[in-house]
Amino acid sequence: MADTFNYRIDHHGSLVRPAGLSTADPEAVDTAVREAVAYQRKLRSTVVTDGDFPREDFRSAVLDGVSGFRRTDEAGPDGLVRWVAEALPKANGPLLADWAAKLAELTVIAPKATLPSPAYLAATTFQPGLGVSSARELGEALAEIVRAEIELLVSRGVRLIQLDNPLLLAQLSTDPADPGALSFADALAVDALAVRLDERPESVRIGVAPGWAAPAEVDRARAEELYAGIAADRWILPFDQGTQAELDLVKALPDDRDFCLGVVDATAAQLEDIDTVMSRIDAAAGFKDLEDGAVSPSRGFADVAAQPLLTAEDQQRKLVLVETIARYCWGNEF
Repeated sequence: MADTFNYRIDHHGSLVRPAGLSTADPEAVDTAVREAVAYQRKLRSTVVTDGDFPREDFRSAVLDGVSGFRRTDEAGPDGLVRWVAEALPKANGPLLADWAAKLAELTVIAPKATLPSPAYLAATTFQPGLGVSSARELGEALAEIVRAEIELLVSRGVRLIQLDNPLLLAQLSTDPADPGALSFADALAVDALAVRLDERPESVRIGVAPGWAAPAEVDRARAEELYAGIAADRWILPFDQGTQAELDLVKALPDDRDFCLGVVDATAAQLEDIDTVMSRIDAAAGFKDLEDGAVSPSRGFADVAAQPLLTAEDQQRKLVLVETIARYCWGNEF
Protein backbone atom coordinates (compact mmCIF):
# COMPACT_ATOMS: atom_id res chain seq x y z
CA MET A 1 0.00 0.00 0.00
CA ALA A 2 1.50 3.30 -1.05
CA ASP A 3 2.48 5.62 1.76
CA THR A 4 -0.09 8.37 2.25
CA PHE A 5 1.24 10.12 5.32
CA ASN A 6 4.95 10.37 4.53
CA TYR A 7 6.29 10.19 8.09
CA ARG A 8 9.58 9.00 6.63
CA ILE A 9 11.94 10.29 9.34
CA ASP A 10 10.67 8.65 12.50
CA HIS A 11 11.88 8.05 16.04
CA HIS A 12 10.40 5.96 18.84
CA GLY A 13 9.44 8.89 21.03
CA SER A 14 11.85 9.11 23.97
CA LEU A 15 14.69 11.61 23.78
CA VAL A 16 17.60 12.48 26.07
CA ARG A 17 16.17 14.92 28.57
CA PRO A 18 17.94 18.12 29.67
CA ALA A 19 20.22 17.67 32.69
CA GLY A 20 18.42 18.18 35.96
CA LEU A 21 14.91 18.11 34.51
CA SER A 22 12.37 16.80 37.03
CA THR A 23 8.83 15.68 36.28
CA ALA A 24 7.92 17.34 39.59
CA ASP A 25 8.48 20.76 37.99
CA PRO A 26 5.66 21.21 35.43
CA GLU A 27 6.89 24.60 34.25
CA ALA A 28 10.36 23.24 33.53
CA VAL A 29 8.84 20.26 31.73
CA ASP A 30 6.70 22.56 29.56
CA THR A 31 9.77 24.58 28.62
CA ALA A 32 11.78 21.44 27.86
CA VAL A 33 9.01 20.05 25.65
CA ARG A 34 8.80 23.32 23.70
CA GLU A 35 12.54 23.21 23.14
CA ALA A 36 12.33 19.54 22.13
CA VAL A 37 9.70 20.35 19.50
CA ALA A 38 11.90 23.10 18.06
CA TYR A 39 14.86 20.69 18.14
CA GLN A 40 12.95 18.03 16.20
CA ARG A 41 11.77 20.53 13.59
CA LYS A 42 15.33 21.86 13.21
CA LEU A 43 16.47 18.28 12.55
CA ARG A 44 13.70 18.05 9.92
CA SER A 45 12.07 15.10 11.64
CA THR A 46 8.68 14.27 10.17
CA VAL A 47 7.35 13.28 13.57
CA VAL A 48 7.15 15.36 16.72
CA THR A 49 6.89 13.96 20.25
CA ASP A 50 7.25 15.35 23.76
CA GLY A 51 10.42 13.26 24.18
CA ASP A 52 8.73 11.43 27.08
CA PHE A 53 10.00 14.34 29.21
CA PRO A 54 6.84 14.39 31.42
CA ARG A 55 7.29 10.70 32.33
CA GLU A 56 9.65 8.46 34.31
CA ASP A 57 9.82 5.81 31.60
CA PHE A 58 8.05 4.63 28.45
CA ARG A 59 5.35 2.80 30.48
CA SER A 60 4.42 5.75 32.67
CA ALA A 61 1.68 7.20 30.49
CA VAL A 62 -0.43 4.18 31.44
CA LEU A 63 0.94 3.22 34.86
CA ASP A 64 0.65 6.80 36.17
CA GLY A 65 -2.76 7.34 34.62
CA VAL A 66 -4.76 4.33 35.79
CA SER A 67 -5.68 2.79 39.11
CA GLY A 68 -4.97 -0.79 40.17
CA PHE A 69 -1.15 -0.80 40.06
CA ARG A 70 1.41 -0.53 42.85
CA ARG A 71 4.97 0.61 42.39
CA THR A 72 7.54 -1.57 44.18
CA ASP A 73 11.08 -0.90 45.35
CA GLU A 74 12.48 -3.45 42.89
CA ALA A 75 14.09 -2.70 39.53
CA GLY A 76 15.04 -5.05 36.72
CA PRO A 77 18.31 -5.24 34.77
CA ASP A 78 16.78 -2.94 32.16
CA GLY A 79 16.46 -0.19 34.77
CA LEU A 80 12.68 -0.32 34.85
CA VAL A 81 11.07 -0.14 38.28
CA ARG A 82 8.73 -3.07 38.82
CA TRP A 83 5.01 -2.40 39.16
CA VAL A 84 2.43 -5.03 40.13
CA ALA A 85 -1.28 -5.20 39.38
CA GLU A 86 -3.46 -5.47 42.51
CA ALA A 87 -6.81 -4.91 40.77
CA LEU A 88 -8.19 -4.55 37.28
CA PRO A 89 -7.19 -1.09 36.04
CA LYS A 90 -9.46 1.88 35.51
CA ALA A 91 -8.43 5.05 33.69
CA ASN A 92 -8.43 8.27 35.69
CA GLY A 93 -8.61 10.48 32.60
CA PRO A 94 -6.67 11.01 29.36
CA LEU A 95 -3.24 9.37 29.29
CA LEU A 96 -1.43 11.26 26.51
CA ALA A 97 -4.17 13.19 24.75
CA ASP A 98 -3.69 16.41 26.71
CA TRP A 99 0.02 16.47 25.87
CA ALA A 100 -0.79 15.73 22.23
CA ALA A 101 -3.06 18.77 22.17
CA LYS A 102 -0.21 20.91 23.53
CA LEU A 103 2.15 19.58 20.87
CA ALA A 104 -0.37 20.32 18.14
CA GLU A 105 -0.25 23.98 19.17
CA LEU A 106 3.55 24.08 18.77
CA THR A 107 3.95 22.65 15.27
CA VAL A 108 2.08 22.24 12.01
CA ILE A 109 3.15 18.58 11.93
CA ALA A 110 0.65 16.26 13.59
CA PRO A 111 2.21 14.90 16.79
CA LYS A 112 3.14 11.27 17.36
CA ALA A 113 2.13 9.41 20.52
CA THR A 114 3.82 6.30 21.92
CA LEU A 115 2.22 3.99 24.48
CA PRO A 116 3.27 0.69 26.07
CA SER A 117 1.22 -2.17 24.69
CA PRO A 118 -1.36 -3.72 27.02
CA ALA A 119 0.11 -7.20 26.50
CA TYR A 120 3.55 -5.98 27.56
CA LEU A 121 2.15 -4.34 30.69
CA ALA A 122 0.10 -7.41 31.58
CA ALA A 123 3.07 -9.74 31.11
CA THR A 124 5.34 -7.64 33.30
CA THR A 125 2.94 -6.57 36.09
CA PHE A 126 0.76 -9.62 36.67
CA GLN A 127 1.46 -11.45 39.91
CA PRO A 128 -0.76 -14.34 41.08
CA GLY A 129 -2.66 -13.85 44.29
CA LEU A 130 -2.89 -10.06 44.17
CA GLY A 131 -6.51 -9.63 43.06
CA VAL A 132 -6.37 -10.28 39.31
CA SER A 133 -7.23 -13.78 38.16
CA SER A 134 -4.96 -13.99 35.10
CA ALA A 135 -2.55 -12.04 32.95
CA ARG A 136 -5.00 -12.41 30.03
CA GLU A 137 -7.79 -10.78 32.07
CA LEU A 138 -5.43 -7.96 33.05
CA GLY A 139 -4.32 -7.52 29.44
CA GLU A 140 -7.86 -7.31 28.13
CA ALA A 141 -8.76 -4.63 30.68
CA LEU A 142 -5.66 -2.66 29.71
CA ALA A 143 -6.44 -3.12 26.02
CA GLU A 144 -9.82 -1.43 26.43
CA ILE A 145 -8.13 1.52 28.15
CA VAL A 146 -5.45 1.82 25.48
CA ARG A 147 -8.00 1.48 22.65
CA ALA A 148 -10.10 4.27 24.16
CA GLU A 149 -7.00 6.44 24.48
CA ILE A 150 -6.08 5.81 20.84
CA GLU A 151 -9.55 6.93 19.80
CA LEU A 152 -9.15 10.08 21.91
CA LEU A 153 -5.69 10.76 20.46
CA VAL A 154 -7.05 10.48 16.93
CA SER A 155 -9.87 12.90 17.80
CA ARG A 156 -7.20 15.36 19.06
CA GLY A 157 -5.35 15.29 15.75
CA VAL A 158 -2.71 12.59 16.33
CA ARG A 159 -2.03 10.68 13.13
CA LEU A 160 0.78 8.33 14.16
CA ILE A 161 0.44 6.15 17.28
CA GLN A 162 3.00 3.55 18.33
CA LEU A 163 2.56 0.69 20.79
CA ASP A 164 5.74 -0.74 22.32
CA ASN A 165 5.92 -4.42 23.22
CA PRO A 166 9.63 -5.25 23.69
CA LEU A 167 8.82 -8.91 24.45
CA LEU A 168 7.38 -10.05 21.12
CA LEU A 169 10.49 -10.52 18.97
CA ALA A 170 11.98 -13.02 21.43
CA GLN A 171 8.94 -15.19 20.72
CA LEU A 172 9.78 -15.33 17.01
CA SER A 173 13.01 -17.20 17.60
CA THR A 174 13.40 -20.74 16.32
CA ASP A 175 13.96 -21.44 20.04
CA PRO A 176 11.43 -19.00 21.61
CA ALA A 177 12.04 -17.51 25.03
CA ASP A 178 9.77 -18.31 27.97
CA PRO A 179 6.72 -16.02 27.44
CA GLY A 180 6.28 -15.61 31.18
CA ALA A 181 2.86 -14.65 32.50
CA LEU A 182 1.27 -14.23 29.05
CA SER A 183 1.55 -16.75 26.22
CA PHE A 184 2.44 -15.66 22.71
CA ALA A 185 -1.11 -16.34 21.51
CA ASP A 186 -2.62 -14.40 24.41
CA ALA A 187 -0.22 -11.49 23.84
CA LEU A 188 -1.32 -11.24 20.21
CA ALA A 189 -4.99 -11.40 21.18
CA VAL A 190 -4.59 -8.67 23.81
CA ASP A 191 -2.64 -6.25 21.60
CA ALA A 192 -5.06 -6.92 18.75
CA LEU A 193 -7.88 -5.59 20.95
CA ALA A 194 -6.00 -2.33 21.49
CA VAL A 195 -5.54 -1.52 17.78
CA ARG A 196 -9.07 -2.49 16.76
CA LEU A 197 -10.73 0.81 15.88
CA ASP A 198 -14.08 0.78 14.13
CA GLU A 199 -13.45 4.06 12.32
CA ARG A 200 -10.45 6.31 11.80
CA PRO A 201 -9.27 8.80 9.17
CA GLU A 202 -7.44 7.24 6.24
CA SER A 203 -4.21 9.08 7.10
CA VAL A 204 -3.98 7.60 10.63
CA ARG A 205 -1.41 4.89 11.22
CA ILE A 206 -1.24 2.67 14.32
CA GLY A 207 2.15 1.02 14.64
CA VAL A 208 3.66 -1.71 16.79
CA ALA A 209 7.31 -1.92 17.85
CA PRO A 210 7.67 -5.62 18.78
CA GLY A 211 11.18 -5.35 20.22
CA TRP A 212 14.54 -3.62 20.06
CA ALA A 213 16.61 -6.46 18.56
CA ALA A 214 15.91 -9.36 16.23
CA PRO A 215 16.47 -12.89 17.54
CA ALA A 216 19.39 -14.91 16.21
CA GLU A 217 17.04 -16.78 13.88
CA VAL A 218 13.44 -16.01 12.95
CA ASP A 219 10.79 -18.70 12.75
CA ARG A 220 8.94 -17.60 9.60
CA ALA A 221 5.64 -19.19 10.66
CA ARG A 222 5.67 -17.41 14.01
CA ALA A 223 6.56 -14.09 12.36
CA GLU A 224 3.60 -14.49 10.01
CA GLU A 225 1.44 -15.33 13.04
CA LEU A 226 2.57 -12.10 14.70
CA TYR A 227 1.69 -9.93 11.73
CA ALA A 228 -1.62 -11.70 11.14
CA GLY A 229 -2.55 -11.58 14.82
CA ILE A 230 -2.23 -7.81 15.33
CA ALA A 231 -3.87 -5.66 12.67
CA ALA A 232 -1.41 -2.78 13.00
CA ASP A 233 -0.89 -0.57 9.96
CA ARG A 234 2.81 -0.04 10.59
CA TRP A 235 5.57 -2.23 12.04
CA ILE A 236 8.67 -0.63 13.54
CA LEU A 237 11.45 -3.20 13.15
CA PRO A 238 15.12 -3.36 14.18
CA PHE A 239 17.38 -3.08 11.13
CA ASP A 240 20.69 -1.80 12.49
CA GLN A 241 22.86 -4.92 12.75
CA GLY A 242 22.70 -6.24 9.21
CA THR A 243 21.63 -9.76 10.19
CA GLN A 244 19.64 -12.24 8.15
CA ALA A 245 17.06 -12.35 10.94
CA GLU A 246 16.36 -8.61 10.53
CA LEU A 247 15.84 -9.13 6.82
CA ASP A 248 13.59 -12.12 7.51
CA LEU A 249 11.37 -9.98 9.74
CA VAL A 250 10.81 -7.56 6.88
CA LYS A 251 10.38 -10.35 4.35
CA ALA A 252 7.58 -11.96 6.40
CA LEU A 253 5.62 -8.70 6.62
CA PRO A 254 2.43 -8.70 4.50
CA ASP A 255 2.45 -6.37 1.52
CA ASP A 256 -0.48 -4.35 2.88
CA ARG A 257 1.47 -3.11 5.94
CA ASP A 258 3.73 -0.11 6.28
CA PHE A 259 7.15 -0.58 7.85
CA CYS A 260 9.73 1.56 9.62
CA LEU A 261 13.30 0.30 9.69
CA GLY A 262 15.44 1.08 12.74
CA VAL A 263 18.57 1.68 10.69
CA VAL A 264 20.88 3.25 13.30
CA ASP A 265 21.84 1.81 16.68
CA ALA A 266 20.44 4.04 19.43
CA THR A 267 22.74 2.41 21.99
CA ALA A 268 26.14 3.06 20.34
CA ALA A 269 27.72 6.48 19.77
CA GLN A 270 29.66 5.42 16.68
CA LEU A 271 27.92 6.50 13.48
CA GLU A 272 26.96 3.92 10.92
CA ASP A 273 28.50 3.94 7.45
CA ILE A 274 25.89 5.25 5.01
CA ASP A 275 26.89 2.90 2.20
CA THR A 276 26.51 -0.08 4.54
CA VAL A 277 23.06 1.09 5.66
CA MET A 278 21.96 1.72 2.09
CA SER A 279 23.08 -1.75 1.01
CA ARG A 280 20.87 -3.22 3.74
CA ILE A 281 17.92 -1.10 2.62
CA ASP A 282 18.55 -2.10 -0.99
CA ALA A 283 18.31 -5.74 0.08
CA ALA A 284 14.92 -5.07 1.70
CA ALA A 285 13.81 -3.17 -1.41
CA GLY A 286 14.32 -6.38 -3.36
CA PHE A 287 11.04 -7.68 -1.93
CA LYS A 288 9.32 -4.66 -0.35
CA ASP A 289 8.10 -1.39 -1.88
CA LEU A 290 10.05 1.42 -0.19
CA GLU A 291 7.05 3.69 -0.77
CA ASP A 292 5.55 1.86 2.20
CA GLY A 293 8.64 2.48 4.35
CA ALA A 294 10.26 4.88 6.77
CA VAL A 295 13.50 4.95 8.76
CA SER A 296 14.30 5.60 12.41
CA PRO A 297 16.76 4.78 15.19
CA SER A 298 16.56 1.23 16.51
CA ARG A 299 14.78 2.22 19.74
CA GLY A 300 14.13 5.17 22.03
CA PHE A 301 17.12 7.13 23.33
CA ALA A 302 15.88 7.29 26.92
CA ASP A 303 13.11 4.78 27.56
CA VAL A 304 14.08 5.19 31.22
CA ALA A 305 14.42 8.94 31.71
CA ALA A 306 17.26 8.73 34.21
CA GLN A 307 19.25 6.32 32.04
CA PRO A 308 19.79 7.84 28.58
CA LEU A 309 21.52 5.49 26.16
CA LEU A 310 23.60 8.24 24.51
CA THR A 311 24.59 11.83 25.17
CA ALA A 312 22.41 14.59 23.70
CA GLU A 313 25.19 15.33 21.19
CA ASP A 314 25.46 11.70 20.06
CA GLN A 315 21.67 11.52 19.83
CA GLN A 316 21.64 14.53 17.51
CA ARG A 317 24.25 12.95 15.25
CA LYS A 318 22.17 9.78 15.04
CA LEU A 319 19.00 11.69 14.18
CA VAL A 320 20.82 13.73 11.53
CA LEU A 321 22.09 10.47 10.04
CA VAL A 322 18.52 9.08 9.93
CA GLU A 323 17.47 12.18 7.99
CA THR A 324 20.39 11.77 5.59
CA ILE A 325 19.50 8.13 4.97
CA ALA A 326 15.87 9.11 4.34
CA ARG A 327 17.00 11.60 1.70
CA TYR A 328 19.13 8.91 0.05
CA CYS A 329 15.99 6.74 -0.13
CA TRP A 330 13.29 9.26 -1.07
CA GLY A 331 15.00 12.53 -2.02
CA ASN A 332 13.09 15.50 -0.58
CA GLU A 333 9.64 13.92 -0.90
CA PHE A 334 8.52 14.09 2.72
